[in-house]
Amino acid sequence: MRKWSGRVMGVLLATSAGLATAATTKPPSEAQVRQLMEVFGVDRMLGQMNTQMAAMMQQQIPCVPASYWQGFVDAKGVRELTERMVPIYQRHFSAADIQGLLKFYRSPLGRKVVTEMPATMAEGMQLGQEWGRQRAQAMLAELQKSGRIDAQGRCPAALAVPGPKLGAPAAGSSAGH
Repeated sequence: MRKWSGRVMGVLLATSAGLATAATTKPPSEAQVRQLMEVFGVDRMLGQMNTQMAAMMQQQIPCVPASYWQGFVDAKGVRELTERMVPIYQRHFSAADIQGLLKFYRSPLGRKVVTEMPATMAEGMQLGQEWGRQRAQAMLAELQKSGRIDAQGRCPAALAVPGPKLGAPAAGSSAGH
């Protein structure tokens, strides 16, 4: 009886795996992807990105007024970028994947993820930058302590790898025999 039930379970699992594979290989429609982008709030995210980019560009090129940068990514730009993003989602997600994502992001928890993601990403980036600075400082201190670099962060002359001298035979050559 156990062998028989084991075989039935195997057939059921194989069949359901085949159905799942078939269902996951159908690419999503453009409309599905656009729905997902709408639920994600892509327009809002691009607006926030534009504001950040405008502030950065204003610092880099102070002779250009901030008003110029604020309108850099307008509604037309958002549409153009969305058009280019749709095929990417279609390559990486199946129709079933998009349906699952839509279900999740329309749920209360999914809406909370969308709402809180900009803040969590910003905090995570800040944390990552600080962590990276600390790691770099620790690495440089360790390299200085071991004598691999000097106080200015450069290789000491004694440790610099010399290049081959012009006219000198290469190591292991039979020149001079």
